[in-house]
Amino acid sequence: GFTFVFFTQVLLKVDIGAHQLRLKRVAAAQPGFISFKSSAGSDDLNSGQRKRVNKNKKKNWNKHSDIQDVEEFLDDVRLQERATGGLISEKPDDSLFFVDIGEQRKYVQPVQEGKKGKKSKSRPLRIDLILQHDSLVPPPKDILAHQQPNAKKLRRIAENAAKLAAMGVLPRRQKRLLNRRPAITASKSKTAANNFPDRPYYDLWGAKETADPYYLEQTGKKRVKRPEKLNSKPSVLPAVEVIAPGGSYNPDFFSHQALLLEAHEVEVKRERAELRIERQLAVNRDDTATETVFQELVEGLVEEEEDEDEEEEDVSIRGGLQQEKKTEKERRRERADKIKSQQKQAARVFTDKKQQLFQLRSIQATLKRGEQQTRERVAQRKANQEAEKSMPRRLGRLRFQAQDLEVQLSDEIPGSLRTLKPEGSVLKDRFKSMQKRNMIEPRERAKFKRRHKVKYVEKRAFREIT
Repeated sequence: GFTFVFFTQVLLKVDIGAHQLRLKRVAAAQPGFISFKSSAGSDDLNSGQRKRVNKNKKKNWNKHSDIQDVEEFLDDVRLQERATGGLISEKPDDSLFFVDIGEQRKYVQPVQEGKKGKKSKSRPLRIDLILQHDSLVPPPKDILAHQQPNAKKLRRIAENAAKLAAMGVLPRRQKRLLNRRPAITASKSKTAANNFPDRPYYDLWGAKETADPYYLEQTGKKRVKRPEKLNSKPSVLPAVEVIAPGGSYNPDFFSHQALLLEAHEVEVKRERAELRIERQLAVNRDDTATETVFQELVEGLVEEEEDEDEEEEDVSIRGGLQQEKKTEKERRRERADKIKSQQKQAARVFTDKKQQLFQLRSIQATLKRGEQQTRERVAQRKANQEAEKSMPRRLGRLRFQAQDLEVQLSDEIPGSLRTLKPEGSVLKDRFKSMQKRNMIEPRERAKFKRRHKVKYVEKRAFREIT
């Protein structure tokens, strides 16, 4: 048994080696292939001892594979393509052979008398012959040179334009050009000579533009029209508001009492707002839970059972009532009833229109009342708009907070201007005035957050004293 297995392995190796040699000769032994080179190297395939290499590993495939015959075959094919423009085996016989009919006499062109010293035909230089392209292989076609970006879109646009032109429809751009107003061409007057003493002076700033206004606007020679909104002030309030007479250092009694009343109303309004917020946020401690633990656990169970019973009853009722198919007689009766109801509705509309003829006076009175209400609403709207011009608008996330009134009590009024104490700040007053006149949005003071804590260090000189 061992002898049979060994003999079988030897036969397999011999068969594999022969198969590999056969594959190497395939490229050079192509049927109908004519080689430019001699086939002397083909005998070397049979000579020489084959190197034993393990072909099971992939790294030995390229390293120990003999592809020299394939490379020679491909080089020969490229040479034929460069020299003859294709394979010789594919060429017709007329291009490879010719009929020899003997030596032909060459026609000698007579030399002209004026060109005796010069050659009749100039030969190209050798450097030009070297640089000349001698390969018969055509260059590859450059596909990118024939491509055009957005070719499909441009072709579709051109087709649509051709269809519109055939229908007599002009494109939008051409319509705009035709609708443009032609420029006013003024007749050119002849300029007077400089030595003419009675000529008028040229007004540099009084010349009017006679060109196309669209051209002047696009080229920047014409100023953009200023919006009307920029000419109006954001508020009708004055820049500096005069304080009430009660704010003087020596005011009248009634004026001072009126100013005190106004300040008192502001404080009362502020206090009411605070009390309203506290009342809304207050918790009523008297409302305590009176239910027992058992009631809380049983909560919802009875109602769910009742709901289930009702659902079962509904399902039973729905199952019992099955919709029967209507007969043709019932359908005709329904159709006739529907037509009668439509006729009644049309008759009622016609009767209402006839009755309106006798209600012309009441209708006119109703229209007059409606017009009067419309005029009143328009007047009220205009009044509200005028009132809003003197009120601060909402320009940001914060609302405008009016400044506190600077008022002194009756016992704080000084007797003279020398003993008057300064109050308020001019900078804060101007800042609030700009907010009230809608020039800037209401703001709040930025909160300064120290990045690092302050470190207190006791100096050496101070430590020595203490």
